[in-house]
Amino acid sequence: MRISFVVPAYNEEAIIASCLASIRRELEHTEVETEVVVVNNASTDRTREIAQSIGGVRVVDEPVKGLVAARSAGFRTTSGELVANIDSDVILTDGWLATVLDEFARDEQLVALSGPFIYYDLSPFTRSLVKVFYGIGYLTHTINHRVFHVGAMLQGGNFVIRRDAWERAGGFDTSIEFYGEDTDVAKRLSREGRVKWTFALPVKTSGRRLKAEGVIWMSIKYTTNYLWITWFGRPFTKKYKDIRPK
Repeated sequence: MRISFVVPAYNEEAIIASCLASIRRELEHTEVETEVVVVNNASTDRTREIAQSIGGVRVVDEPVKGLVAARSAGFRTTSGELVANIDSDVILTDGWLATVLDEFARDEQLVALSGPFIYYDLSPFTRSLVKVFYGIGYLTHTINHRVFHVGAMLQGGNFVIRRDAWERAGGFDTSIEFYGEDTDVAKRLSREGRVKWTFALPVKTSGRRLKAEGVIWMSIKYTTNYLWITWFGRPFTKKYKDIRPK
């Protein structure tokens, strides 16, 4: 089973190397055919240069700025049966890839797999609030996916999809720029098979957006857009801020 890693990156020169190093560590411990693609999404810093200097990494350019446009470009230029969508501020945890391969090998009906973020640079109290949010989200996911059959939950930046299922679902909706993009993927893939959320697939990531905009406000914003995409098919929030390390 071939797996393609797609890493969208806009002005991520400060952290892109750490993300790619974590992917390489996982690949060193797992025998699997793979490719790693960084989508340089209109960066104006050294993101492209740094990514290109790392062995085994291919860089493609997507001049149309936007997270979903970058994910779409990466999907089109890769060929793996599985496509891992990993954000550029993510660090894979030990055993992440083995978990992914095992889950998909055991369940032919599984079309998408996702897990939570561990915010390594937030306070213990804030991380505990995030855990509560994930608990509520998982309960909502279970009810919507298994009872009402109206959608599911994925964590943007930490999800893996089957290529053939996503092609049947129509691919990325580039009219969505940021908020709700993961819910849109989950909703449409849930019509093709099983979408699984598991706490056994965590990744570490920066809490820069939560710190900049506030964890409560961001929880409200993410929840609202999750519900809007699930029930109305469109995001509630259209605008977003680019937040990068200073």
